[in-house]
Amino acid sequence: MEIQRTAVVKLSVPDQRRDDLKRTMNTFRDAAQRFANRGWERDDNGYVITSRSRLQPLVYDDIRDDTGLHSDLTVAAVNHAADALTGCVDKMKAGERPSKPVFTSNTTVYNTSAISYFDGYCSLAAYGSGRVHAEYVYPDDSLQAEYMESSEWTKQGAKLRYDHQTDTYYLHVSVKQEREDSLEEAESRTVLGVDRNVDGYLAVTSTGAFIGNADLLNHKRREYERRRARLQQQGTRSAHLTIQSIGDTFANWSEDVLHQTSKRLVKEAMSRGCSAIVFEDLEQIRERISNASKFQQWAFRELKRQTTYKARAEGIAVESVHPAYTSQRCSHADCGFTHEDNRDGDQFTCQKCGKELHSDYNAARNIAHRFIQNRLKSGSGGATHHLALKSGTVNGNGDYSPSTV
Repeated sequence: MEIQRTAVVKLSVPDQRRDDLKRTMNTFRDAAQRFANRGWERDDNGYVITSRSRLQPLVYDDIRDDTGLHSDLTVAAVNHAADALTGCVDKMKAGERPSKPVFTSNTTVYNTSAISYFDGYCSLAAYGSGRVHAEYVYPDDSLQAEYMESSEWTKQGAKLRYDHQTDTYYLHVSVKQEREDSLEEAESRTVLGVDRNVDGYLAVTSTGAFIGNADLLNHKRREYERRRARLQQQGTRSAHLTIQSIGDTFANWSEDVLHQTSKRLVKEAMSRGCSAIVFEDLEQIRERISNASKFQQWAFRELKRQTTYKARAEGIAVESVHPAYTSQRCSHADCGFTHEDNRDGDQFTCQKCGKELHSDYNAARNIAHRFIQNRLKSGSGGATHHLALKSGTVNGNGDYSPSTV
């Protein structure tokens, strides 16, 4: 089983080379934009060009002649643009009307030919007098040092990002490791159900863990959008640079919030001895969250993505189930009554048995319950799958076992 992580490392860049990296970053962004512009112009058949091999020869030589950008970085720019164009085409196929990709972030993508890793530092292709050597800066007790210095992790490509507010460079390195696959069906599996939310708590588990603050995430997003709108009205270069800075800061903050939430979800699963984490299928709940912003829908997907790679690293599977009626069904083992009147905001009160629960906690229990029932119907041993609850577990037959935690 291949495990992938991202090591985020602060870099100490020599003062005399900082401008070289900034120039490289700006040129890379402009190159990626030129590739995206050409792909968006479409081919002779009227299709957006998303193929890297077709897009590269159309603009590559001109960019190299005009800018002198390192060849490997120019290739990375076309790959960056092709990925963005592919995302736009996927949205078109889903009935949406996306606009042309516009690159504004301070990011440079490095493949393994444009970056070299050494003990304590890296070497980056850049303008100026040769490659830039930048030292790693690790906080105390950081896992990033393990990823970067241990021979057990293989370092791949990276993204270099610049934070305007702190005048700091950060390297986001993709690392991987091979481990023995431990995600095969076991004789007995304990399942953690997770309900994701656009408000209130980001995630609520079937064990009663309430994790993350969706309201704060939305508040920060609205605050960022209001500030961005005011700056856009100014139309000055200074305002444009500030927009880039606050955008990078908000993006990094949002990713960290979801990182911490996914980390806590995996920790909760591990503490309960769970071998599977179960979410609702996002594609199936798209209609239910259609009123949610694109940002909130991104947060749903990103939370599951981050949980997935962290869980796999601990030998925990991540599964999905159909979301129908998980918020309306009574999760009490002896009931299961389903009715829309059962839920009233954050409060769930079963109209049949009178069971009262937090509505998100009730939904999380139902998500795990549905996964177990699906396994039971498929003949894969549902009775040996256990739903993780606050005080114990219950299997597919409804048999309860108290927790030993």
